[in-house]
Amino acid sequence: MLTIAALGMCTYGLYSAAWAVVDLVRGARVELWADLGLVLFGLLLGLSAAFVRVRLPGGLAAAIGAMLGLQALAVHNAVHLHAGLAPQIGRGVLAVGLVALAYQGAPSSSAQT
Repeated sequence: MLTIAALGMCTYGLYSAAWAVVDLVRGARVELWADLGLVLFGLLLGLSAAFVRVRLPGGLAAAIGAMLGLQALAVHNAVHLHAGLAPQIGRGVLAVGLVALAYQGAPSSSAQT
């Protein structure tokens, strides 16, 4: 479960960063700061996915923070691109699912006695 969560987080982060780079190259449809924020949070999520996989303390919290940043920027970009509410719900469900997989895959504290 932990490997699936980490791969999903890494894919989500790298996709978001790549989307922002493609948007910059093709002619930015959103502000420069929004694209740079997507790159920053996407790379942070990719790094956090590795921390989640090796069960580094705080890794899941960093991944949650990066996904919240990506969600906030996605809401901003949806207004500019007239994308609507459905993609935001999909991103939220994906993020909650990835966090649930990572949390379920982490060892319980009672098993480490």
